[in-house]
Amino acid sequence: MDKLLAMATFVQIADRGSLTAAADALGTSLSSVVRTLAALEQTVGVRLLNRTTRRIALTEEGRHYLERCRRILAEVDDAEQALGSGEQDPRGVLRVTAPVLFGQLHVAPAVAGFLARHRQMQVDLILLDRVVNLVEEGMDVAVRIGPLSDSSMVAVPVGQIRRVVVASPALLKAAGTPKRPEELARLPCVRFSALMPGSTWHFEEDGRPLSVQVGGQFVCNQAAPCVEACVAGLGFGMFISYQVRRQVDARRLREVLTGFEPRPLPVSLVYPHARLLSPRVRAFVDFAAAELRQTLAGRA
Repeated sequence: MDKLLAMATFVQIADRGSLTAAADALGTSLSSVVRTLAALEQTVGVRLLNRTTRRIALTEEGRHYLERCRRILAEVDDAEQALGSGEQDPRGVLRVTAPVLFGQLHVAPAVAGFLARHRQMQVDLILLDRVVNLVEEGMDVAVRIGPLSDSSMVAVPVGQIRRVVVASPALLKAAGTPKRPEELARLPCVRFSALMPGSTWHFEEDGRPLSVQVGGQFVCNQAAPCVEACVAGLGFGMFISYQVRRQVDARRLREVLTGFEPRPLPVSLVYPHARLLSPRVRAFVDFAAAELRQTLAGRA
């Protein structure tokens, strides 16, 4: 059995979600994929996938083995590039993840610029509003907004973004413009729960933390509906600045309480395994970091 081919087959099955899709991606027959998987499981001595007539799922052993297979295959690919091409253009597939709206506004243009420069590269951009486990989910690079807690990741700072409170001109005319955060306790608020869970909003005054309990009719875990609710005049809202930039620029929303904003959130490019950093990851991180720094400069 060709062990590297078997590993590549196993990775394709896990990524594609079916034996048939893996066979199509590999340009081989379904029976060949079945035989390769069976031989691999026999060699490693454990079941890697639970298979039914309707779906397949990784076993716990399969999840750990998948992570190691990805590393081994990436190292082999990088070694071949180093031997065959020296300092030539990077090639291969890169999987990048970012928050949905930030990814649409800022990361996707950076990816397009990177691909225009590196014609042998392919980027799969996955936009998700959750923290992705890079290793378990097979990602190469992530854009993270906020403090980083995973010390096993390497972080490249690219800028900062503000948390802002906004309201519609009509609401400000009717309710007045608050001068201090405490006034929000008696005013209607739209709560974006993914940014601020619960009903407590956090501010700062002269470097000291300040918390306010807020209430209102509308709560949602997605930014877009909350922004539109604010535009409609349902309440004041707290968002990350890029989430409302278009509405603020169009004067459909106005920023308030800017002197009490909490500290800006850091934005970082994050990747695992610095010791084994591949040429394609290094090339993307270097390019995207420069692009995002320029984009975020002056937008904190």
